[in-house]
Amino acid sequence: MFGGRSGEHEVSLLSAASVMKAMDPAKFEVVPIGITKDGRWITSQHAEALLKGTPPPTTLRAGDPGKTMSAAVLAKGSEIIVPPVPTASDSQKLRAFQDAPAEGGRATAIEVDVIFPVLHGTFGEDGTVQGLLELADIAYVGAGVLGSACGMDKDVMKKLFAQAGLPIVKHLTILRGEWESDPKATTKKIEKALKYPLFVKPANLGSSVGISKVRQRNELKDAMELAAGFDRKIIVEQGVGGVGGKNKAREIECSVLGNDEPEASVAGEIVPGAEFYDYAAKYLDEGSQLVIPAKLPAAKMKEVQQLAVRAFQAVDCQGLARVDFLMDAGSQKKPGKIYVNEINTMPGFTSISMYPKLWAASGLAYPQLIARLIQLALDRHADKKKNQYSR
Repeated sequence: MFGGRSGEHEVSLLSAASVMKAMDPAKFEVVPIGITKDGRWITSQHAEALLKGTPPPTTLRAGDPGKTMSAAVLAKGSEIIVPPVPTASDSQKLRAFQDAPAEGGRATAIEVDVIFPVLHGTFGEDGTVQGLLELADIAYVGAGVLGSACGMDKDVMKKLFAQAGLPIVKHLTILRGEWESDPKATTKKIEKALKYPLFVKPANLGSSVGISKVRQRNELKDAMELAAGFDRKIIVEQGVGGVGGKNKAREIECSVLGNDEPEASVAGEIVPGAEFYDYAAKYLDEGSQLVIPAKLPAAKMKEVQQLAVRAFQAVDCQGLARVDFLMDAGSQKKPGKIYVNEINTMPGFTSISMYPKLWAASGLAYPQLIARLIQLALDRHADKKKNQYSR
């Protein structure tokens, strides 16, 4: 499942193409389910066209089985689940059709064992799609509703990290309404609590979309308004580094895999081509370098791996996650302090993405990683079947 309505739609297409290419056709029959930027669900040749950047026919609309044929359908067995139309209307409900006939333009069921939601950001990584799949009782790869929602919301995430005793950077959470009603007072509040340079980011977004580095007061207004355009909660973090941010922080990442007994990969380091690892540096710029494994003393490597697993458990994550760290530059004699920055519950799977590369460096090749993730999804679904929901 790929695409979606978030600002990371294009990244999702890149990730999905990489995942599908790497899946073993002898083991898996892949059914592509695409979600357009306006929220329409499509499959079959229309989903493949979306993957290549070709917009699908406008007649394929979620919630309209009379026009949809076998597309825009998510199903298990004979029960067909038609996703809601992403507009305010009476049809904005989940609708199930028992044994819908194939003739007459009615949608037919797609038999699927597990969904691999290669969706990044809002409406895909935040617990919304996960909730839909829970209702449909279909196994799916990755974190559940709670883990996904907590992993997406950086404000809640940081609260859980702090509760778990993890080292995090100084920060404030500012509501959009607070900034809009009195930006001068909010600026003073920020400056009283934190020192420049600052990083300003939307609380609920990924792939470094909407993030700005603020070196001084005159840059704060534009950064706050950019972040406020993406979410009602804005995270303002104090930069990691020396006085005035002269010593640039190192950006360390670690991949985690598993359910109840998660494991951490070797850690890697990002050396951004830009001033920090923003959207362009991640997906468009060839100037960034991935150093795998990161050049860390053995004790620091172990510390990063242990912190990654603890962060994974702190937000009740399952399946997979990439945990990102910031590290003071330090010196050769004294390595800098490590801070847990954030967790990404559906990290990028592009050909240049860190998550699969870290596992490859740890001895788990890309095709085997995908197979492991699918098995973890099936295991978790089977475990959940042990729950009873009535007396």
